[in-house]
Parts: sequence; structure tokens; C-alpha cells
Amino acid sequence: MAKQYIERSLLVPDHVITRLMMSELENRRGQHWLLDGFPRTLGQAEALDKICEVDLVISLNIPFETLKDRLSRRWIHPPSGRGIDDVTGEPLVQQEDDKPEAVAARLRQYKDVAKPVIELYKSRGVLHQFSGTETNKIWPYVYTLFSNKITPIQSKEAY
Repeated sequence: MAKQYIERSLLVPDHVITRLMMSELENRRGQHWLLDGFPRTLGQAEALDKICEVDLVISLNIPFETLKDRLSRRWIHPPSGRGIDDVTGEPLVQQEDDKPEAVAARLRQYKDVAKPVIELYKSRGVLHQFSGTETNKIWPYVYTLFSNKITPIQSKEAY
């Protein structure tokens, strides 16, 4: 079901992505896992609460203009999905949802729905926020956080 939305460059509805994720996570009970981009809405966070206790949430605070600029520069080769087509020589295109106006609208929508999720995890004391515009400047801090969180888990499992 999700594929139908993705192929049409539409956002996957909350109930579809939540059902998909809950099914996948139920199959991984007892394992450690990392989620990227989920939960994005309060409904998704509430569904996640029913099957696990989230112990670490990372929020990357990147300026709106930086995100808009990066996302608006995505061009692809539709048949292959390659970002640069040096194989066929065919032209690259910009998808409708990567055009600056569409990106700006998506980012505003994301901010509106994500804010309550961020507040939820902040109130629980599991939220860690990092700000910046360059991955190589933010990553060392994120890596340190992960390293400190994961090492104790691995040590416990060794016994």
C-alpha cells in the first residue's frame, strides 16, 4: 500500500505507515533497532509506545533555508533512480516534490506535525538535539551519544 503513494510522490498516510512499522517492529521484539524518520506524528509515537519504550531520540535542527536548498537540488534519472546518469547520457529531471515551492510546503507541514512529537520525547527526557548545517560538524556529537548509549548495552549482553 505504501508503494502506491510513494510512486505518485505522495506522503504515505499516517495509518498506512504506522501499520507497516508496527508490523515490522513486532517481528523484532527483543532486538535493538534504530529508526530514522519514525515516528513523525503524535499518532505514530502513541502506536510505538504500545510496543516498546523509546530510550533515545535525536532531533537534527537544520535551518529551513539549508534544507530547502539541499532538497531542491535533487535531480534524478527516472528509469534508474540514479542521481547522475553517466551511463545512458539521458537527461536528469527534477521531480515535482523536489521543486523549491513543494519542498518549502513539505518542510512547513513536517514542522507542524513533528513539534508535538519532539515535545513528547523532550518531556520524557530522552530527546537529544543537535544543530548545524554540515554533517561533518554534527556527526561527531551524534556518534559520541550513540557510542555512550550502545556500549553499555553490548557490555550487559556479553554476560
